Amino acid sequence: MTGPADPTLGRDRHPAATYYPSMEWSSPSAIENASAASAALAPREAEMAGDIYQLIVREIPQLGRDQRIQAVLEASVAENVATMLHVLQHGIDLEKVHAPAAAEEYARRLAQRGAPVAALLRAYRIGSARFQDWCLQELGRRTGDAAAVSAAGMRIAGVSNAYIDLVSEEVVSAYEGEKENWLRNQSVARAARVRALLRNEQVDVTSSEAILGYRLRQHHLGVVAWTTETSAGGDALTLLERATAEVAAGAGCRGRPMFVPQDEFGAWAWLPLGTRRDFVRPDMNAGAPPVRFAFGEPGPGVTGFRRTHQQALSAQAVALAAGTAGPPVTSFDEVAPLALMSGSLELLRAWVVETLGPLAGDDDHNARLRDTLRVFLQENGSYKATAERLTLHKNTVQYRVRKAEESLTHPIAQNRLRIELALLAAQWLGAAVLRPADGPP
Repeated sequence: MTGPADPTLGRDRHPAATYYPSMEWSSPSAIENASAASAALAPREAEMAGDIYQLIVREIPQLGRDQRIQAVLEASVAENVATMLHVLQHGIDLEKVHAPAAAEEYARRLAQRGAPVAALLRAYRIGSARFQDWCLQELGRRTGDAAAVSAAGMRIAGVSNAYIDLVSEEVVSAYEGEKENWLRNQSVARAARVRALLRNEQVDVTSSEAILGYRLRQHHLGVVAWTTETSAGGDALTLLERATAEVAAGAGCRGRPMFVPQDEFGAWAWLPLGTRRDFVRPDMNAGAPPVRFAFGEPGPGVTGFRRTHQQALSAQAVALAAGTAGPPVTSFDEVAPLALMSGSLELLRAWVVETLGPLAGDDDHNARLRDTLRVFLQENGSYKATAERLTLHKNTVQYRVRKAEESLTHPIAQNRLRIELALLAAQWLGAAVLRPADGPP
């Protein structure tokens, strides 16, 4: 014999049955018939559990997507079916019954994966209805007495519903407890891994991406978001996270930004740019206060992850120095000269190398080109004045200036201030901010 064939069975409903008042569901006859039906189904326990499992996965696809925990779901269904049959067959007091171990474990696994608890509860409703379908069909095979089937069926439904209520309460408790622990532990793990990346420790990129839920092998834009207690009003972190998500959406980011709270009123974030090397800052005028932002510049990979964050922190230092009168958004590329006063030699070196390009090479040839270009800019672009100051022929000055301009990554006309500051840093700090002569370009 096979189980229920009606395709409508098990869809969040309880089986319809005619009620015969002459036979109560708590009568000895109803109890005996329900027990007998359960005993008859006991040898088919595995078949019942498999049928119910397949129905749950079919009706709630999201519960069957993770192959790593499908076995736990199957075990949970099997243990629940076995317990229900035992309760009905032997008249076990439900006050002495608890949720099966596999059921609680499955609830915890769902919590770890962020599955909604509503899906878990729906699975129990579907499973209970299907279980009752099996029992009703067995009752129908055992007797043609409609009154007896009705009374025993109502007993099975009553006991099943009471069992589901009891077990649901326990598995929801397990789910909520695990969700709280998991979120707390996950937050701690994410924060620890972020700190390791920022300290330039040797970490496995693949495992880091799994822990962070964020791809490191792409371009990133570092963000610092903060507010004040008086301006934030309620939950400041929720406000900051929502504002950061809006910035990411406005900038066309396809993935979710990584948001890491630092205290009650501030957070770090990284916007995923994918393969893009640019960032179009969205309009922040409307509704920006009370949130303030500091942006780094796009950077690739783990190195870019760290560098763009350092840039964002330096930009924030400038914004904080400006006080509340400052703009709601401060970008590193706009305040780099001031941000570099923060004393980060690593950040200064990266900026000099980026600004000067090949001209930042620590060798005699590039040193001569840098010195000539620096004096040329100081002399307001006069070849004659530069030649006189350096005691060089005018043609030599023209040659060096031309070669220096060819090496730069930014046109002088558009980035004169940046280039002059980078040349000044190279003059005074030398090898500390220059690329080694044998280093990569």
